[in-house]
Amino acid sequence: MEAFGRLTQIMDELREKCPWDKKQTMESLRHLTIEETFELSDAILEGDLEEVKKELGDLLLHIVFYTKIAQEKQAFDLSDMITSQCEKLIRRHPHVYGEVQANDEETVKKNWETIKQEESGGNKSVLSGVPNSLPALIKAMRIQEKARGAGFDWEEPHQVWEKVQEELHELNHEASLSDNQEKVSNEFGDVLFSLINYARFIGVNPEEALEKTNRKFIRRFQFLELAAKQSGKTLHQMSLSEMDSYWEEAKKSE
Repeated sequence: MEAFGRLTQIMDELREKCPWDKKQTMESLRHLTIEETFELSDAILEGDLEEVKKELGDLLLHIVFYTKIAQEKQAFDLSDMITSQCEKLIRRHPHVYGEVQANDEETVKKNWETIKQEESGGNKSVLSGVPNSLPALIKAMRIQEKARGAGFDWEEPHQVWEKVQEELHELNHEASLSDNQEKVSNEFGDVLFSLINYARFIGVNPEEALEKTNRKFIRRFQFLELAAKQSGKTLHQMSLSEMDSYWEEAKKSE
């Protein structure tokens, strides 16, 4: 708490004395906050706890910054924000702070969504809590999780996999016969959505899985580039069989 108090004091001083900090608004900070969030994500994927510590600090600074701006507008202060969060956590965990029984994760999630609906008076869609600006892959994950919390979901993984195969067949059919690119694009989107759904059923985070594959491809491709350079060639001068040989070598070296 002493360290947190020091941070808020520094924020007060920066807001009063630093030309850059004085100029900032919630709108001007928004893109920086998004950037900091992705930097934290990178640090987590790298397993670099020292960087995780730094990036969490940057995000905490942004939270304090937004709250300081809100306080200047007489909208709310840190105490209001923290108190609101504490009350929400207690309200949405009746299995901890009340008499409700919840012995597994799924029950907790369903209770959470039910309470959220009650808080809104039942006037909001279950999906209204999914931000429109989320990246499409993460947005699909959250949509599916929200729908599951409301009881709208498949029962078994094999049912989802059958849906994936159905969507793949429709995509292949449309891509081979149709000159309507919009239809092909729609079918491709359906394939991705169903694959994300299947990933959820088998316990895989598709965003993390795809990012790991991205990084793996980069490592192998850079190995290929280096191998080409050392052989005195460019990639354009190498045959596909040569490149494939180096690619397999890159895989073995991991």
